[in-house]
Amino acid sequence: MNPLHRIIDANANRAREALRVLEDLARFGLDDAPLSESLKSLRHNLIAALASLGIPPADLLSSRDTEADVGTAISTPTEHHRPDLVSLARANAARLTEALRSLEEAAKALNLDARPFESLRYRAYTLEQSIVSALALPALPAVRLCVLLTESLCTLPWLEVAARSIAGGCNILQLREKSLPDRELLARARALVALVREHRATPDAPRPLAFINDRPDIARLSGADGLHIGPDDLAPADARRIIGPAIHLGISTDSIPRAKDAIAAGASICGVGPMFPTTTKPKPVTLGPEYLTQYIADPETSRVPHLAIGGITPDTLPTLVARGCSGIAVSSVVCRENDPEAVCRQLLATLKPNTPASHLSGERPHLESR
Repeated sequence: MNPLHRIIDANANRAREALRVLEDLARFGLDDAPLSESLKSLRHNLIAALASLGIPPADLLSSRDTEADVGTAISTPTEHHRPDLVSLARANAARLTEALRSLEEAAKALNLDARPFESLRYRAYTLEQSIVSALALPALPAVRLCVLLTESLCTLPWLEVAARSIAGGCNILQLREKSLPDRELLARARALVALVREHRATPDAPRPLAFINDRPDIARLSGADGLHIGPDDLAPADARRIIGPAIHLGISTDSIPRAKDAIAAGASICGVGPMFPTTTKPKPVTLGPEYLTQYIADPETSRVPHLAIGGITPDTLPTLVARGCSGIAVSSVVCRENDPEAVCRQLLATLKPNTPASHLSGERPHLESR
C-alpha cells in the first residue's frame, strides 16, 4: 500500500467535502449565484487536477483503509461545535486549503506536477475571504430613504438635519464631505454614529444606519455601519480590507455591467443613477429611469437593494415609483429645507408601501434542505 496514495485519497475526499459545504453556504445561506458558481468551478477543477496526476482511481481506492486509520479516533472539542455560519465557513475553508496543500506536497513527493493544486489553493484563499465576509455582515434593514449630509447644503445645522431626517423616517444617513480636514471629518463621523446609536437604543424607535462617503478609514475608525464608494474611489476589494467584514458596502453604479461587478465585489446596496439632472453632483450623462427599470428587471442585480439617486424630489419621485423603485437617496431636497422631517415623510409617503421587506432588506434565506 503506497502511503502517498493514501494521503492523496484522503485529502481529495477532504477537499471535495469542504467545497460542497462552502458551495451550499453560498447557495442556500447567501443566495449568491456568482459565488456558488465559483465554488462549483473550483470543485470541478479539483477533479481535473486529481485526474492529471495519472494515478488510476482504483489504486487510490484500494489504498483506503478507514477502519485501520489511526486518525479517525482523534478529535478536538471545537470540531463538534459550529456556533454560526461564519464559523462553519471558516472551518471548511481551512479544511479545504489544508487538504490542497497536502495534495500539493504529495504530488511533489511522487515527482508529479503539483502546480494545479497550488493554483487551486490560492483561489481558495480568495473565495474564503469572499464567503466569510458576506456571512459576517449583519442583515441590512429595509432601506427606503437615504439622506446625504453635506454641511454647505444645509439650512439648519447639519446634525440637526440628521436628527430631523431620522424623525421623518430616514433609514440611512450618509456623511458626504469632500474637503474637510481628516480630524474634522472623523469628529463629524463619530457624532453621526453617536446620533444613530442613540436612536437605536430606544425600543420601538427608528433604527437608522450611519454611512460614510468615500473614506474607508473614517468609516472604520468611527464605527460606522457602512461605507459608500464611487468609481473613482478605492476598489471594493481594497476598501473591504480596510473596513473589515462587518461594515456594509454601498457602491455607485451607472450600468448593469457595473452593477453586476459591484455585486460580485460584495456590495450590500447599489446606488443607481443619476435618474434626473442634479446640481448637487452634476454628471456628464443622465441615465434616467430606464436604468432603474433594467436594474429591477435583471435577476442578478434585483436581489441586491437599490438606492435611486440624482435629482429626486417629491415631483420626480412618482416616475420612479411607477417603475418599481423601492429606495432613494437624496441630498439638497432635504438638507436645504427648514423642515427636513416633513420632506422625508412626504418622500416616504410616495414610495410604494407594499414592497416586500425581504426584497428591500437583502436578508439571507435560512439554510434549507434540497
